[in-house]
Amino acid sequence: MEKTLRQCLSDAQAGNYAIGHFNISNIEGLWAVVHAAQNTGKSVIVGVSEGERDFLGIKQVKALVSSVRDEFQVPIFLNADHTYSFDRVKEAIDAGFDSVIFDGAKLSFEENLKETKKCVEYARSVNPEILVEAELGYIGQSSKVLDEIPEGASLSEETLTKPEEAEKFVKETGIDMLAPAVGTLHGILRSGVNPEINIERIKAIKKAVKVPLVLHGGSGSTSSDFEKAVEAGISIVHISTEIRIAFRDALKKDLQENPEEVAPYKIMKGAVQAMQKIVEDRIRLFSGE
Repeated sequence: MEKTLRQCLSDAQAGNYAIGHFNISNIEGLWAVVHAAQNTGKSVIVGVSEGERDFLGIKQVKALVSSVRDEFQVPIFLNADHTYSFDRVKEAIDAGFDSVIFDGAKLSFEENLKETKKCVEYARSVNPEILVEAELGYIGQSSKVLDEIPEGASLSEETLTKPEEAEKFVKETGIDMLAPAVGTLHGILRSGVNPEINIERIKAIKKAVKVPLVLHGGSGSTSSDFEKAVEAGISIVHISTEIRIAFRDALKKDLQENPEEVAPYKIMKGAVQAMQKIVEDRIRLFSGE
């Protein structure tokens, strides 16, 4: 019997490694993740934001992921990334996603708690195996190249997620996973230097809660920071912007080198390979290889 995401996460916690979460916007991105999973033999999570779900179709992306999981027997799971309302969370749960993220990071602590709990209760009523993740602490919202740090981003010691807040939040909501603010940002700064991950804060939060911790905004962080974060207790790492940049750069290069080519499957081949390399390298890093 194939493992559930809950079981794979339990294995990751026990083995002190992390599962890679990779966002896709098209079937080329999905193939990149699938091929990387096949080559590494590791579990992976495919993430789709609200915008990505709108573009791909929520039922259609579910069908695509289910089809490759069944045909190729790869442990690939589907997550509704950054979802900002109960209605959109419900939509993903009803579609049969393996996990959902309610992102109430910009809400007050109490409002975030209230809305997250509502999402958890609904997921449990539909299928207890659907995992619910919540965000505590704001780290921006855009997976793109940034000219400056987003206003309100939690980067200072005072604004990072506090262990006591994390403990209260997890206990009162019943969430399965927590994404705390520990120094990362969504997106990559154009300067090329993203803030360092606060490893000590991860350790403190890990001591305070028993649920798996998730690192968002991984693009732009160093390999050393990733290794330390996983060792400190991170069980899932999100990567999006790096993949988008690889797709854009490879596509641009191929179009420039082959201006007369009009067959999409030929034009996209290099982009799939570029994305696959990023995903494969990250999977190996997060799994400790």
